[in-house]
Amino acid sequence: MLLIASPAVAAERLRADLACRPVAGDEFAYDCAIKLSDAQGKPVQGAEITVGADMPSMPMAHNVAPVQAKPGTNPGTYDARLELEMHGEWAVKMRLSKPRSDQFVRRLRFEPGKVEPATRR
Repeated sequence: MLLIASPAVAAERLRADLACRPVAGDEFAYDCAIKLSDAQGKPVQGAEITVGADMPSMPMAHNVAPVQAKPGTNPGTYDARLELEMHGEWAVKMRLSKPRSDQFVRRLRFEPGKVEPATRR
């Protein structure tokens, strides 16, 4: 059975932008900010988001239990702290349960003092 989303459903999909930065004094902690918006670019408030991470190069060996994101200072922004097990490439998973169910995955490379987009191989 093949399920195909209609263009109307795809047009309604939310957008999640993710930016993470190292926490001073904690080698493996990173503060992440999520900017959630609708298809028209308007901020989405009142969302419930959990954020976790898995290391794609070592499936099921290294993963971070999801934490609840908290509303940020600006409309449509949410903050979460990730406590990683080691540096390297991680797939950060943002799961929405409200206003609708959805999931976003962003691959980032976490290193001492910096976070960069992961390079695809």
